[in-house]
Amino acid sequence: MVSIIGGTGALGLGLALRLGREGIPVVIGSRVAERAEEAAVRAAEALPDGSFEGLENGPAAERSDMVFVTVPFRSQSETYTNLKNHLREGQVVVDATVPLAAAVSGRATRVLGVWQGSAAQQAQEMVPDGVRVVAALHTVSAEMLRDLGHELDEDVLVCGDRKADKEAVMEQIGRIPGLRPVDAGRLEQARIVESLTAMLIGINARYKTHAGLRITGLP
Repeated sequence: MVSIIGGTGALGLGLALRLGREGIPVVIGSRVAERAEEAAVRAAEALPDGSFEGLENGPAAERSDMVFVTVPFRSQSETYTNLKNHLREGQVVVDATVPLAAAVSGRATRVLGVWQGSAAQQAQEMVPDGVRVVAALHTVSAEMLRDLGHELDEDVLVCGDRKADKEAVMEQIGRIPGLRPVDAGRLEQARIVESLTAMLIGINARYKTHAGLRITGLP
């Protein structure tokens, strides 16, 4: 079972659908319980064989050992503040936040400076002691995730400070056909990975597509 905070958004719902289709029970979290419940109903309608539950963010985070956080950067700080009394030691939080300048009415092709170094490192500072943050899913198109008829074919860069945490996250992501997780190093490397989202937004706008990333030369 996994929990997805921000699971009513485009990326979160797409992730819920893809994982749910592979038989993974999913708890969808939202700031408003009713919205989470509605999203769980929509997901179940799309995948009648899947297991989906909708809860407010706090209770949703308590349900799973692995918690995906897929909120916009403007909501990241508030989200983690509200989760402090719900996250527990031993959990792995998978942060997909990208500090795009669009969060402050800037351009989506630019990133904001985060004094901790990256949004993922900021998340690590905000979670309770004993909760580990892994960064992933920054370069995957939310629209393509939600489109279950689209065959994915790209890599997912995963950053974290503990090998075991990264391996657990990579195992879950790797269960989605067409997504190949790649160990991209320590959590500090998330500052590079997060900036790739802004680059891809510009590329996709110019070429009118939904490009992803592929790392060549790997076994």
